[in-house]
Amino acid sequence: MEDWKQKYLSFKEKQNKQQFSASPAKEVKLGINLKQNLQDIQQVLGEDGDLVVRQFQLYGRQDAAIIFLSSVVDENQLHEYVLKPLMTEPEDISVIPSAMDALADYIWNMTVHVAKGGRLSELYALPGTIIQGNVAVLVEGMNQALYFSLRQIEKRSIEQPQTEQIIRGSREGFIENLESNLSLLRYRLQTPDFRVQTCPLGVRTQSQAAVCFIEGIAEPRLIEEVLRRLSLIEADSIIDAGYIEQFIEDQPLSPFPQVQPTERPDKTTAALLEGRVIILVDGSPFSLIVPALFNQFFQTLDDYNERFIVGSLIRIIRLIALMFSLFFPALYVAVISFNPELMPTEFAVAISGGRAGVPFPAVLEVLIMEISMEVLREATIRLPQMIGGALSIVGVLVVGQAAVSAGLSSPTTVVIVALTTIGSFATPAYNAAIALRMLRFPLILLAGLFGLYGVMIGTIFIVNHLLFLESFGVPYMIPYMPAKIRDMKDALVRAPLWWMRQRPSFLNAPDPTRLARHTPQTYTEKIFTEEGDLDEQPPHNHDAGRGGHR
Repeated sequence: MEDWKQKYLSFKEKQNKQQFSASPAKEVKLGINLKQNLQDIQQVLGEDGDLVVRQFQLYGRQDAAIIFLSSVVDENQLHEYVLKPLMTEPEDISVIPSAMDALADYIWNMTVHVAKGGRLSELYALPGTIIQGNVAVLVEGMNQALYFSLRQIEKRSIEQPQTEQIIRGSREGFIENLESNLSLLRYRLQTPDFRVQTCPLGVRTQSQAAVCFIEGIAEPRLIEEVLRRLSLIEADSIIDAGYIEQFIEDQPLSPFPQVQPTERPDKTTAALLEGRVIILVDGSPFSLIVPALFNQFFQTLDDYNERFIVGSLIRIIRLIALMFSLFFPALYVAVISFNPELMPTEFAVAISGGRAGVPFPAVLEVLIMEISMEVLREATIRLPQMIGGALSIVGVLVVGQAAVSAGLSSPTTVVIVALTTIGSFATPAYNAAIALRMLRFPLILLAGLFGLYGVMIGTIFIVNHLLFLESFGVPYMIPYMPAKIRDMKDALVRAPLWWMRQRPSFLNAPDPTRLARHTPQTYTEKIFTEEGDLDEQPPHNHDAGRGGHR
């Protein structure tokens, strides 16, 4: 307790004096006095518990010091590759230069065994360099500091993404370490055209952000626009990629996402090869894909890893589930409340019998059940995994049965809400699923007020809003509107890979070709050609006149 009391009194005295600002002026340079330089740096960094200042004799003859943060530096490497070589006196002392600039060159080129580092002469830049995991070396009489990167941050292992499960494909996912995430992309993109531009974001956090693209495939104007929007961010902190997403999207008031986050390196690689730009940030396991269109949020890697017939069928089922989850409760309310004659007589009688004794109108009944289901779903997400799974099953069974037994809801309404919830689970992207869940409630209210006319009015508003949206200058509903026939091969259905010869036209890739024209014929001829004859025959243009050239 006494130690904390002393810290309190010291902090209070420092506040009362107000003798220095948070950082030195940018024009202040490092001096030649080692003691004064150390005091200036410690003044900025404060009395941090992990701040280490180690003074020693450089080559056994000159005062020097290293300063670093023990929490972000590998001390084993520090001792082996920096401190030990600097403290060891060479056999021939005459090789050590006496001029300070020459001495700095000697330390950099002949002594320290660290690959990454640099030199600084500005006092204001040195504290930030130390915070990033560098070790600063200061020498008496030298008006510059050398720094070496020995950063070591504890990180979790690469695991399967929890938010994007697939049946067939890679089991690797991004983690919170930026360099590890970049290595996963480098591993898949072993091309010299892969470019990475890094820069810190956040005045306080100084989080390293990376913009990734493939030169010659990504359109230069798109890259320029991404860099421009990032340059406009002047925030205190960038803690996660979600912060960047909110700053750079075109329409922040829209419920629909205009930037696609993903934890999957293979999905990120596929986006890069189409001509999109990727944003990564240190501390976040998500990459951001731009531009992001409506169609992207309802596609998965399973669509491409499976044969095109299976992939197309799965995609169609997914789109049906999407429409089902959005419109089914509203249509149920509209038909029950305004147009029961549209139902078969036997079905209408069964529903009327089930609703006997329910004290609420259909619209209020559906809203209560939908809100209850959303509360249950949110509780399931926030609970520990072992408990959440049990709660989701028991909660649905107990709440549904209790609501019917108590006369608060009809069995048909419970079935409708349950089917709607199951349909929403088929949406692969979590942020797109949330948008559909939000829009479901105004559609139900419109259906309860105006019937089928209300559903149609709500649908028109949603479609008009979607047609209005853009993502980095690309229409959100492309290739549906404006219609792009070439890109329809990867929209409602997934055409065979050999039909998709070119990249998406709306991305304006400088190199639009991604598949050679003779590729499908080569594999087709293996079926009809005897073994050994394939290399002797030139490929035939079997696809001439098909019209599929993506």
